[in-house]
Amino acid sequence: MNKIALCLLLVAVCVAHAFSEERPPNVVIIFTDDQGYSDVGKFGAEGFETPNLDRMAEEGRMFTQWYAAQPVCSASRTGLLTGCYPNRIGIHGALGPGSRHGINPEETTLAEVCKSKGYATAIFGKWHLGDAEKFLPPNHGFDEYFGIPYSNDMWPNHPTAKHFPPLPLISGTEILREADEHDQRMMTTWLTSKAVDFINRNRENPFFLYVPHPQPHVPLYVSDRFAGTTERGLYGDVIAEIDWSVGEILNAIDTNGLGEDTLVMFTSDNGPWLSYGTHSGKADPLREGKGTVWEGGVREPCIMRWTGKIPAGTVSVTPAMNIDILPTIANLIGAEMPERKIDGLDIWPILAGEEGAENPHDAYWFYYKQNELQAVQSGEWKLILPHRYRTLSGREGGDGGTPVRYDNIMAELELYRLTEDISEQTNLAADYPEEVEKLLKYVEAARAELGDRLTKREGAGSREPGRLTEEEGAALDKLHWPNGKPAKK
Repeated sequence: MNKIALCLLLVAVCVAHAFSEERPPNVVIIFTDDQGYSDVGKFGAEGFETPNLDRMAEEGRMFTQWYAAQPVCSASRTGLLTGCYPNRIGIHGALGPGSRHGINPEETTLAEVCKSKGYATAIFGKWHLGDAEKFLPPNHGFDEYFGIPYSNDMWPNHPTAKHFPPLPLISGTEILREADEHDQRMMTTWLTSKAVDFINRNRENPFFLYVPHPQPHVPLYVSDRFAGTTERGLYGDVIAEIDWSVGEILNAIDTNGLGEDTLVMFTSDNGPWLSYGTHSGKADPLREGKGTVWEGGVREPCIMRWTGKIPAGTVSVTPAMNIDILPTIANLIGAEMPERKIDGLDIWPILAGEEGAENPHDAYWFYYKQNELQAVQSGEWKLILPHRYRTLSGREGGDGGTPVRYDNIMAELELYRLTEDISEQTNLAADYPEEVEKLLKYVEAARAELGDRLTKREGAGSREPGRLTEEEGAALDKLHWPNGKPAKK
């Protein structure tokens, strides 16, 4: 090789090295619906296996105290995508079809953060932050969208939802057709295929891929390929198919040589819907499930993988929450933070397993329903505030997709040491009054900032959601119910 050729080769190597060093990481978030804490093999699953998620944990890091922002669909997704407590920006509960409000255009989503750095962005799955066109993903930073706009039980053939319209399948902002029974059986397959295709098409460019599966939210659907394959019945079959989907996405990343360039996150929006029994997940050994701020409602299975950056085969026991993902990603890719105040903080040292890494928050605030502050957690301590919550009181849930009724009971002022009592069984409030007083200061901070309906407090930092005009609302109703909206039953 002559000197000129050698110099050109060295220049090419240096340029390639510089490019690889400068390339910001791809981000992939796989987000399931109502999957329980113990519904992953490494987290204690029984009756089915999750080999791909287990492999992801072996190649990455498990987080055993990872929290949803709230224990219900829309609110939880708001926290993940905006870095805000959902009640800060006016999103509560689960938005139904034809909702007159949704995510405000003034809020910055994780997709918009990534697009500011030239990322390709896509969501394939369930949105649930408003179904009017102005609220849909293409108007909030996503280049591509395919999926359903709200939960899959919000359709007229579901026994508890006769007043809802047919469930639409949407591409971009265009309704393709109603997602009939056959479509829903194939939904996980469709979403996986689109996710893999997106990765293949964008292997040369940084990308953000968000895959919020509608499953295992009831009603449960699974393709023929996975039907009857587990001991757990239909619920186990659904999780087996989701696990397959995770494997397909990981394989697409690895086949394209992107393992060292891609942060992959897997978690769920909230705990299991226990009233559905055999069609519900499990949160063992945690207390309660979806719709409560007990650990079973808000603590989720979480696994992250980024080859060479997140230590393989490790476990983090440090508390963290979905609101921390946006600021962490923003700092990783060198993007500016949203102009409006957010609640999340950069937790990269925790994700990277840095020695001595601590959570930067003084406390996490747990709201539910219409802005009810129900708990705060700081370090190993969690304070439950007086409020009414739903429980099965030790009874079994329903069978075959039919739920049983919850009891509605009162929680007192209760203190739990989570490092020694993960199941929240021993109330230590009387034994540690100093810890109660410390946590009550965080309660006061939360009430001052975001308010609290239980104590009739208004928050100084609360913002309005996006809202439809009367004309826009009427047009949405006409789209959903061309023959008139039926009465709610």
